[in-house]
Amino acid sequence: MEQVNRIEIKANKNPKSAFANKFAKSMFLSIVALAILVYFGTRAFTHIDLNLYGYMVGTIVFLGGFFYRFISWGERPPTKIILKKGIRLLFLGTTPKTAVEHLATYRFIWNRGVFRWTQHLLIGWGCVLACMVTFPLVFSWMYFTMEENGFYTVVFFGMDLVKIPAEGWMAFLSYNALNISAVMVISGVSLALYRRIKNMQARAEQTFLYDFLPLYLLLFVSITGLLLTFSNMVLHGVGQPVISLIHQFSVIVTLIYLPFGKLAHIPFRPMSVFAKNYRQHYGAEEMKKCKVCGTGFVSVEQSNDVIDVLSQNQMQFQMKEGFNLAELCLPCRRKYRISRFTGISTHELKVKEANQNAKG
Repeated sequence: MEQVNRIEIKANKNPKSAFANKFAKSMFLSIVALAILVYFGTRAFTHIDLNLYGYMVGTIVFLGGFFYRFISWGERPPTKIILKKGIRLLFLGTTPKTAVEHLATYRFIWNRGVFRWTQHLLIGWGCVLACMVTFPLVFSWMYFTMEENGFYTVVFFGMDLVKIPAEGWMAFLSYNALNISAVMVISGVSLALYRRIKNMQARAEQTFLYDFLPLYLLLFVSITGLLLTFSNMVLHGVGQPVISLIHQFSVIVTLIYLPFGKLAHIPFRPMSVFAKNYRQHYGAEEMKKCKVCGTGFVSVEQSNDVIDVLSQNQMQFQMKEGFNLAELCLPCRRKYRISRFTGISTHELKVKEANQNAKG
């Protein structure tokens, strides 16, 4: 009993024991960093727009949920490998091109069809544009002041950034950025809903909560946002308080849901650059040859990493023939599994499958 108490006392003296686990520590540091940014952005909390208070609470919950999911995802053995090696490979010469294709032009979706590429481009950039405008405004990192000379002053982190004419195109785009993003999202969501209703494969695979709910939430947020502008510009404020509350509620619900649903892949998308660099770099060094047919199918580095991750998760796939199942190409792996059920060494037959090089 005394020994247990000594261990507990030593643990309490350890600075790391101030947090329950790594997730708690990372979350605490993230919230502290956010508070510091808000402090400087609002000039020591002297410039806070209380009309955006609800959005601020929803955004904080979103960031908390996002960081929690990202940190828990990043602690997984395979993710650790991609992040660790991806950061090392971040300065490859191909990184700018990969980043543009994956984060800006969505080139990787183009091969699936122009229709799907268009809907992803509209939804993706519509959401990104909305976040780029909303977050700085919500935390008062950016706001506008109006002078008598007809110029707006853009204030960023308490510093006067630039002056723009109130009747100029920059002011028009700045004040209508959320309306533009709403039109983009509505167009993209409409295309996505049309495909999910008409495409037989999509209808067979989709579920309401995972596939349709995110689209309905984005649609509701965008429509109520445009209605708010319509009320102010056309109806001279008629119904504005009610529409404003409905829109704020829809935004808060969407922000809270975002880290835990299908829409989470939007902020997670930059990690695809790490994965692409990983495959390209190590694939160019040396390819792993299949232990049965001798065909190179993945890089040696990736094959070793897969075996290492499997062992960390106490998943051993060492076969009696002396190789690991991960050291076989996909066709030979399928044949080997068949051989375990039939008792026939199908993986040793030198017969090429009809779908030998099928993707997916």
